[in-house]
Amino acid sequence: MSSDALTVRAVDARLVRVPMRRPLHTSADTVTHAPLVLLDLHTDQGVTGRAYLFCYREALGHAVVGLVRDTVPLLVGRSAQPDPVRRTLAAAFRLAGTGGTTAMLFSGLDMACWDALAVAAGLPLVRLVGAEPRPVPAYNSNGLGLADPDAVAREATELAGEGMTAATLRLGRPDARSDVATVEAVRRALGEDFDLIGDFNQALNLPDALERCRALDDHGLTWIEEPIRHDDYAGTAELAAVLRTPIQIGENFAGPRAMSAALSARACDLVMPDPDRIGGITGWLHAAALADVAGTPMSNHLYPEVCAHLLAATPTAHWLEYVDWANPILCEPLVPSAGAVTPSERPGVGIAWDEDAVSRYRAA
Repeated sequence: MSSDALTVRAVDARLVRVPMRRPLHTSADTVTHAPLVLLDLHTDQGVTGRAYLFCYREALGHAVVGLVRDTVPLLVGRSAQPDPVRRTLAAAFRLAGTGGTTAMLFSGLDMACWDALAVAAGLPLVRLVGAEPRPVPAYNSNGLGLADPDAVAREATELAGEGMTAATLRLGRPDARSDVATVEAVRRALGEDFDLIGDFNQALNLPDALERCRALDDHGLTWIEEPIRHDDYAGTAELAAVLRTPIQIGENFAGPRAMSAALSARACDLVMPDPDRIGGITGWLHAAALADVAGTPMSNHLYPEVCAHLLAATPTAHWLEYVDWANPILCEPLVPSAGAVTPSERPGVGIAWDEDAVSRYRAA
């Protein structure tokens, strides 16, 4: 089937509230359930493109569902190609604005459009964008929240027992010594060969970040993630200049232009865009080109199912962040093997909903 001929027939949006196997305890918030908006973009040609959005809060999920319902009439009967869909939405939201929740909606629909195109072409997404499926090194980002050092070390041992050799450790406790003690406890439990990532979730101001990151600089962290406000590029550039440990930012890049500004400011050593903020698959491909030109290693934030495809096609691909938050509502969840994730060979991204689970976790 030609993907060029696809036209939008309808878009369905459903909000589910999926319990997390390991709750997320960060310096910013505690999340015990994943609010996911499931998108189904149906075409007149009988092809359906699917995507989901992780909304952090249930109220935000309801807002996205409402926006989808308001937006569908603008798209029906029009091309399902990502670019015309985005242009239609951008024109409709010119006065209301195209950031925040609206940008999340644009990204989700972009991912659903690309999925539909790949399904229509009978190709996995990675092949549609010109690459071959290959394993991408992955780190476990489930758990390891802000608990006491011994509890975190025990959980880290459990995560290591699941077969992965890298993980995210949440930082940003009330005092620097507790963060250092936690890193040391996990190191004792797992050894020096385990790749450990420190994520502050923007918990610090610049003076505190200089103190804490220097205290952690000899602990062999793979990188230090978002120690200060995500858009303080001058501050993160100062940290990147004085620390031996790489500085990672990017999950909050609001489109490729924000990433370009960060790279121009030398604000980081590494980048990790989030598909729902960078602009979906279209935005990711632009961002990957920027990272390639800059020679900057690029990882992802969340959405491992689609990012397994995208990183396999990214010239400076680094690490895949693996979370299992969507697994309970997927028919065939993505499963790491030997410390890596390989994109699905099924047409499209390879996601399909487990409708019984969707019914069970459906948010009112």
